[in-house]
Amino acid sequence: MLSAVLRANGHETALVFSPALFNDRYYFDIPVLKDVFSRDHLLVDEIAAADPDLIAFSVLTPTYQWALDIARAAREKTGAPVIFGGVHPSAVPEVCLENEWVDYVCVGEGEFALLALCEALERGEHPPREPIANLWWRGEPGGSTRGEPGASGGFVKGPRSPFFQDLDSLPFADKELWEDSLRLSDHYLIMTSRGCPYRCTFCFNNFFARLPGKGGGKYVRQRSVDHVMRELLWAKERYGIRYVDIEDDIFTVDKEWIREFTQRYRKEIGVPFHCLSHPRFMDRDIARWLKDAGCVHVQIGVQSADEEYKRKELLRWEKEADLEKALGAMAEVGLRVKLDHILGLPNEPMSAQEKARVLYAKYPPMRIQTFWLTYVPGIDLTKRALEQGVLTQTQVDEINRGKTRVFRHPHLEERVDAKAAKDFYQRYDLLFRLMPLLPAKVRERARAEQMPVLPERLNNAALLALDVINSFGRVDLEAVLFAKHYGEQLVKAIPEVLGRRSVKSPPVRSGVEHGRR
Repeated sequence: MLSAVLRANGHETALVFSPALFNDRYYFDIPVLKDVFSRDHLLVDEIAAADPDLIAFSVLTPTYQWALDIARAAREKTGAPVIFGGVHPSAVPEVCLENEWVDYVCVGEGEFALLALCEALERGEHPPREPIANLWWRGEPGGSTRGEPGASGGFVKGPRSPFFQDLDSLPFADKELWEDSLRLSDHYLIMTSRGCPYRCTFCFNNFFARLPGKGGGKYVRQRSVDHVMRELLWAKERYGIRYVDIEDDIFTVDKEWIREFTQRYRKEIGVPFHCLSHPRFMDRDIARWLKDAGCVHVQIGVQSADEEYKRKELLRWEKEADLEKALGAMAEVGLRVKLDHILGLPNEPMSAQEKARVLYAKYPPMRIQTFWLTYVPGIDLTKRALEQGVLTQTQVDEINRGKTRVFRHPHLEERVDAKAAKDFYQRYDLLFRLMPLLPAKVRERARAEQMPVLPERLNNAALLALDVINSFGRVDLEAVLFAKHYGEQLVKAIPEVLGRRSVKSPPVRSGVEHGRR
């Protein structure tokens, strides 16, 4: 989208991409292979070859340290200024600007902030003479960017602009930018809205929705059905798309919108798709419309099965009855569902895992995706953990600087020691991954205490094996297409690895976007 807005206003953009092979947080984090397949030195060469006027990174907490490594090398080689944007910089802009090779930080939405920065650079203003909404940099207005990082008065902080409301006035996301890197026909990503109506304490929406302050406009904004269909029809003609991944935080918020969309999608697009939903925005009508339109599965976050705990600690207001109604409606019409479940939530009663087991046995999903709690910057969950002494300030500082890639901290009743806690969660993790594969009678009788406690590496291998069996045995198109994508990226990378000299590189995490005026 950033590229599309820049191009629509006369600027040139290009993409430098890394597939981050064997550097995945959950399954494929294999250090030896990660280093073998790292192409960081090539990324820097590709950035330099483009002779950019600005190098832009969209940064997540797990990619922050990697982005710093690439930014430093690219800035030294090109002299071009660097801007960081995205969720992580929006949470901790001061932390990003501690680094002299990060010149600008975007806090919040960035389409028009980035455009204004490019226009200033085109006028020879580095830094810009006047503050720009949603942008931070070191120094004073019209002065040097070399202000003392973190010092009082050392940052120029542009005003926080309201959330952009008219999504139909934006161009379609620039998919052409990715054509040399990805097979877009296999897995076409699209968003039909922005924002989420909830502020779950573990999610980036918890702080991102509050960035503009009062008068920030509606956070949940919807494109018109016409606008979305025009993009999909364009993609169908250009790429022959065979699968659509709808990545709205909650796709089914507006029931009448869904009715119109699904009717038109079935007639005009007619390829499989999946989407994300929420227990309070799913009923039999919506489930039937989605199913009839070609939805192969819906992803819903359960996270915890303890209703009172979710309300008090996670700011999730759905009741057990809402969840059962949603799962029942999808089961009734034959719409498959994937459920997300978080392990190790702070102050969660241990009995919540057993409640979840009963729920999952009654309404078996096609897959239960388990995730260990991850503390990230800016969210209430991390702030509370610091206040309660669960995290130290040193640990929070490491999280803010992306030095702890996955911070797991199970919070348990005092009578349970650390070893028992690890075994407890490991058994439920294994059980939840296994349950969708079990026959009904076996699934109902399966208990966590029946699961073996395995060494960590063997346990991770078992979890991966269960997911692979589940994905291919049940024809999970999303997983199958991901495997195909991974294989294609490996095929591309192997000749490069075999043909180059051994080069020590920093770890790869994600792509780098950079633009030239």
